[in-house]
Amino acid sequence: MIKLLSTPMRFLLLAASALVFLAGFQLFILSEFTDLYFAWTIQPPLTAAFLGAGYFASFLLEFLAAREKEWSKARVAVPAVFAFTTLTLIATLLNSNRFHFNSPNVLARTAAWFWLAIYSIVPPAMLGIWIKQQRTRGEDAIRSKPLPFLMRTLLVVQSVLMLATGIGLFMTPATLASFWPWKLTTLTSQAIGAWLIGLGIFAVHSALENDFRRMKAGSVSYLGFGILELVALLRYPANVDWGNASAWFYPVFMFSILLVGLYALVSLGRIDRNRP
Repeated sequence: MIKLLSTPMRFLLLAASALVFLAGFQLFILSEFTDLYFAWTIQPPLTAAFLGAGYFASFLLEFLAAREKEWSKARVAVPAVFAFTTLTLIATLLNSNRFHFNSPNVLARTAAWFWLAIYSIVPPAMLGIWIKQQRTRGEDAIRSKPLPFLMRTLLVVQSVLMLATGIGLFMTPATLASFWPWKLTTLTSQAIGAWLIGLGIFAVHSALENDFRRMKAGSVSYLGFGILELVALLRYPANVDWGNASAWFYPVFMFSILLVGLYALVSLGRIDRNRP
């Protein structure tokens, strides 16, 4: 018997997808108005757009994972989302003075308290549902189409780079932020670090799953993340310190993420067309 995605996990993923879509809209579309509509003021706008791109990509991951029937095809979303939401909660608590909890602007104040409530609820809820999901009866379906060696290798390399950078930005923001292509504060450094850690976990998890079908939802998300981050860079090139070597590595790395996601989706299309 194949282990199915449980109803509580499906509901949580769907609910989370709606919330991250809202955050993506606030940050990616309204990048220059975070002082009015978001939980804290983010400068420069490129940082808001970066975070917004991550939220839109997370929407794709969680929504598509929630639509899967089998747990093995949906679980690639869970460890990454759990890590990101937990780290974001920690960053929020460490930098609570930066949030609009006491802002005279009703929208900004509401956004701040809503943010705190969501990030206080989602990590423990996801952990509990995840544990229960693991205990459900059934087995994983047999891998239908393993990933090519070069693709798995690239995913691992990307994972190592994102995890190392993310951990550095989160743990030592004052030091690592100086190597980032644009100016970061302690809070934005940790917020970006949380995203990179989550993405790094997703990348290595996909390599371990080693199956195109098991990373279908993640492939769309990965492609979307690469595209949106490059779009954000095109929107705000003036925010970037082009004298910093990392400013030139950054678009190359994002393009590599785009290529991995695109290759996975093209491969999935071929698999579906060749299915008996």
